[in-house]
Amino acid sequence: MARYDFRCTTCEQTFELTRPMANADDPAVCPEGHEGARRLLPVFSATGMAAIPAPSGGGCCGGGCCA
Repeated sequence: MARYDFRCTTCEQTFELTRPMANADDPAVCPEGHEGARRLLPVFSATGMAAIPAPSGGGCCGGGCCA
């Protein structure tokens, strides 16, 4: 089961539903009873990767053990 965000096209309320992935795009009814709510695209971000320094060292294994 996965959680999906939906927005009602009538009252514009945003709500969350838990449903199987196979039913992710099925029509939804908002908590106010309006039909035709649309699933929102997931938004995520990955941060912090730029702050990690690249490994140092030379050679094929990075440890300088190759001649």
